[in-house]
Amino acid sequence: MRYLFLFLLTISAAHAQDFVWTPGLQRAYADLQKLKVQSAKQALTTEIGQNGVRIFLDDYADMLLLVTSDDDRAFATLSDREDDRLDALKKLDNNSPWQRVFLAEVRLHWAFSKLKFGKELSASWDVIRAYKLLSENQKLFPNFLPTYKSLGTLHVMIGSVPDNYSWVANLLGLHGNIKQGQQELQRAQQDPTFQLEARLIDLMVRAYVLKFGDSDEQALQQLVSEHADNLLLHFFGATIEQKNGHSEQALAYLTKRPMSSAYQSLPVIENILGDIYLQKGDYATATTHFRQFLATYKGQNFLKDSYYKLFLCQWLAPNQIDVQAAPLLQKVLAVGRTTVESDKAAQKFAEAYFKKGASPNQKILMRARLASDGGFTDSALAYLRPYSDANFSLTPEKAEYNYRLGRIYQRRNEPDSAIPYLNRALALSEPDQLSFGATAALQLGYIYQQKNDRTHARSFFQKALSFKHHEYKNSVDNKARAGLSGL
Repeated sequence: MRYLFLFLLTISAAHAQDFVWTPGLQRAYADLQKLKVQSAKQALTTEIGQNGVRIFLDDYADMLLLVTSDDDRAFATLSDREDDRLDALKKLDNNSPWQRVFLAEVRLHWAFSKLKFGKELSASWDVIRAYKLLSENQKLFPNFLPTYKSLGTLHVMIGSVPDNYSWVANLLGLHGNIKQGQQELQRAQQDPTFQLEARLIDLMVRAYVLKFGDSDEQALQQLVSEHADNLLLHFFGATIEQKNGHSEQALAYLTKRPMSSAYQSLPVIENILGDIYLQKGDYATATTHFRQFLATYKGQNFLKDSYYKLFLCQWLAPNQIDVQAAPLLQKVLAVGRTTVESDKAAQKFAEAYFKKGASPNQKILMRARLASDGGFTDSALAYLRPYSDANFSLTPEKAEYNYRLGRIYQRRNEPDSAIPYLNRALALSEPDQLSFGATAALQLGYIYQQKNDRTHARSFFQKALSFKHHEYKNSVDNKARAGLSGL
């Protein structure tokens, strides 16, 4: 009996070392969160033993390398490591709350990577398995805070599934909603290990799923300023601000980003800078950034988008001949893939352009759209002010003209000026279910929500949901449902 007791103690002591955040591993994780991938990998090579934390961080480093480079050859070389790391983690202490968390994190790392390389089906199965692991861990260890960072994220994603696909989630045993996910992300922020990630994810949920308000922007600015040496935060801060029509602030984040060789290369930043200068109407500077992106980038994503934007730089510039810009649009059809939304939009524009051509009015609307999307409302208004509804003969162009003016006034905090234009865009769009109607209804819902007119706000959010077929349905429906729940 004495020897059996000593044997059990030995097993217990061995398992106690299965998941240990050594000082070196803590430093490596901090470096990875900053995108200092090489220094983190060097630190990981000094760690010995089958420590589950090191396995997790090795995998994190590979994921960052893959999603920042979009390199197909690197993906082919590294993809076998997912099963190796999962097998290694399964051999460690399954009585530790860390085991299932790290198994789920590795699954999610590869799901994210696979999505970037067009492996949607395999990525989906990784997400489902990660969800099962985290749900089980929550039941076994309900007070273990690290569980809630990724579980909260998944619950938001599940809650964002369009109504017509919700049965699929239920069939697969995936349950959750946006409010539940947000609460879990708030809880995860109490954990010192994953606090920074949880804060960033929470802000991204507010930006991409909900409505990003002034308090959220202040929280984002504070987070970035607290971590001046964090390239990842500057990058995501810029993408969030650009998404929400604050491209000048996005430019400030990218201008102040750390730029030494210690950081992982991020060629996509050149693409974002090109976007911002295109919105500003500085076509020469935008062209320089898009060309720099194409010269340094090794992947297949964002190629269609970049050539489309290069086309716009020529097409929209004064005194340019359309035929000179057309070869750039031909490149859109010849390169890359349509995995990310911006490439899909570029492909759609190019196909429509070569099939139907483009009216002069499209240039007017495109200039206004780009400026408005970036938050440069003075320029956007100047583009549209010389025209009226009567100048546009096609219904989609009339609808877009009114929608753009409505959004410009809304961004200028002039909601009463915005309302008639958004209402007109909605009325013009409804017969043919144009996307401008759905987005106009959503913005009208926000305006009346701010006015505390719940009846009108509810009516417009429901109207936004009623549009059945348009390219922004998932995003608009998510935001409209969130608006309704907020009432």
